[in-house]
Amino acid sequence: MRRRKVVMVLAAAALWCAAPLATGCAAPAGVARAAVGAAARAGTWHAAIEVPGTGGLNKGGNAAVNSVSCASAGNCAAAGHYTDGSGHQQAFVASETNGTWHAAIEVPGTAALNKGGRAGVLSVSCPSAGNCAAAGGYTDGSGHRQAFVASETNGTWHAAIEVPGTAALNKGGGAGVLSVSCASAGNCAAVGHYKDSSRHHQAFVASETNGTWHAAIEVPGTAALNKGGFAEVDSVSCASAGNCLAGGFYFSAEADQEAFVASERGGTWHAAIEVPGTAALNIGRSAAVISVSCASAGNCTAGGFYNDLDNGGQAFVASERDGAWRKAIEVPGTAALNSLGAEVASVSCATAGNCAVGGFYTDSDSGQAFVASKANGTWHAAIEVPGTAALNTGGDAAVSSVSCASAGNCAAVGHYADGSGHHQAFVASDENGTWHAAIEVPGTAALNTGGGAGVLSVSCASAGSCAAGGSYTDRSGHTQAFVASQN
Repeated sequence: MRRRKVVMVLAAAALWCAAPLATGCAAPAGVARAAVGAAARAGTWHAAIEVPGTGGLNKGGNAAVNSVSCASAGNCAAAGHYTDGSGHQQAFVASETNGTWHAAIEVPGTAALNKGGRAGVLSVSCPSAGNCAAAGGYTDGSGHRQAFVASETNGTWHAAIEVPGTAALNKGGGAGVLSVSCASAGNCAAVGHYKDSSRHHQAFVASETNGTWHAAIEVPGTAALNKGGFAEVDSVSCASAGNCLAGGFYFSAEADQEAFVASERGGTWHAAIEVPGTAALNIGRSAAVISVSCASAGNCTAGGFYNDLDNGGQAFVASERDGAWRKAIEVPGTAALNSLGAEVASVSCATAGNCAVGGFYTDSDSGQAFVASKANGTWHAAIEVPGTAALNTGGDAAVSSVSCASAGNCAAVGHYADGSGHHQAFVASDENGTWHAAIEVPGTAALNTGGGAGVLSVSCASAGSCAAGGSYTDRSGHTQAFVASQN
C-alpha cells in the first residue's frame, strides 16, 4: 500500500480520522458553483483572523478549520476541531453572516455523543445562507469511532446525530463521514467509511431528503469490488437534489488499491465502478479518487492518483459527460513536472466542461504546488502555481483546495515552506482564465509565529468573493484555527 503525501503536516494531522495514512483524511468535497457570469472583479484578500471564539474553546492548543463553505458573498460557515482543557478533541462550527464572523461554538449535541473525547468536523456544505450541513466523526464511551451529521436551518444549528443506519453497519467500531455535499436546503449526501463485524473497512453513503436523514447504506457494488476488505468514500458532490457523485477507493482480491466512482440519479444510488481507464494506468497497483465535483447532473469530474511504477504516483482526472464516463487521463503537463510523485487533491467545476484541479508534484527533490484548468471541455497543461517558486524556498508546497465560482474564476489555497523551513499559508487566484501569483495569506505572518501555517479549504460564492480556512502555530507552539475572506 503506497503512502501518499499528506498535503499539509500541521495541526490537521491530529484531527479525528479513521482512515490509514495511505489515503489520509480526505480533502473536503467541492462546493456547488455559480453559473458563468460576466468578467470577474478582482477581489482583495483581507487579513486572516483567529476564528472568533476559538481562543476560549481551544485550551488544549490544537485547533484547525478543516472545511469552509460559502452560500453567498459574506455568508459562509467554517468547521473543524479544537482541544479543550482536558485534552479532549471537540468539533466546532462558526458562521459568517453579512460579512461578519461570529463566535465558534461546539457543534450542538456532540458533547453527549463524544464520550471518548475525539471529535471533529471534516466537511461542511452550505447551499443557502443559514442552511448548512456539517459532518465528521466522534469517539463514543467504548472508544469506538462513529459518524455524525449536524444541520443548520435558518441560521440555527441543531443537535448532531449519529448517521442513521451506521449503528447497524459499524460493528467494528470505526466509522466517520469524510465528505458532505448539499444541493439545496435539506437535500444532502454524506459519505465515508465504517468497519463491519469482520473489521473490514467498507464505504457508505447516506442521503438527506427534505430535511430527513435516511439510513446509510454500503455503497452499491462495492461488496463485489472490495475483496481486499478496505474501502472508503473520500468525496461527494451533489449537483441537484438526488443527483450526486461519490468517489474513493477499494482493495481488490489481489490487494491492489483501485479508484471508484458511484452515482446517484433521481434519488437512487447505482453500483460503483472502477474509474474507467485507471486499470491501464495503475500498473503500480495504488489508485484512489480524492475529490469529485459535479457542475450539473451527469456532468462531473473526479481526480486523484495512480501509480505507474516509473515515477511512482501520478495525478489523474476523469470526466463524466451527459451521464457517460470517459477514460481517466494523466493530468496534462504533469509528466513534464513530476519526477517522484503527484496527486490531485481537489477538483472544482463551475459549469460542465469548465473546471480546475490542484494538488502537488515532486520534482527532483522538492514538493511543488500545481493547478490545471479545463476550459470548454479541454484540459490545459498543469502549471506550477505562479509565484510559489519564489515563496517555496524550503521545497514543500501543495494545493489543498480549489473552488471555482464561475468559468475561469477560481481560487487555490495550500501551504509552502519558506527558507527557514517554516510552513506558510498561500492563496492564488484565477481571474478570467489567468492564474495570478500566489501570495502569503495576509495577516498570517503576524499570527504564525510558530512557523506552521496552511490553508485546508476555500470556497468562492462569486468571482472575487471567497473564504479560506486552516491553521497556524502561535509562539507557544499551539495550533490555532483561522479564517480569511476575499471581497
